[in-house]
Amino acid sequence: MNSNQFDLNMSLEERERKLVEMSDEEINFSDLSELDEAFFKNAKLVKRKPTTEAISIRVDTETLEWFRNYAKDHAEIRGYQTLINDVLRTFVIQQIKNET
Repeated sequence: MNSNQFDLNMSLEERERKLVEMSDEEINFSDLSELDEAFFKNAKLVKRKPTTEAISIRVDTETLEWFRNYAKDHAEIRGYQTLINDVLRTFVIQQIKNET
């Protein structure tokens, strides 16, 4: 097993340690669908659920600035973090629908 693989028998602490130690380049995205124009043309924003969890993630600066500016310019959006969550939730729901 290389140092970036995760074993189902690993403890939560060990998996968390491996994740923290991984660089962005080491993350394998090969099983994710590409988000092309068709995805965004047909996408519908899913509003967030009331239960949330505070986390820390790395987001590239240009992406973060886009979300901040977009949320600031659209009064109906409650903030950039909520917008990021809504976009991620929309993607998750779409992926779940594609699995069935």
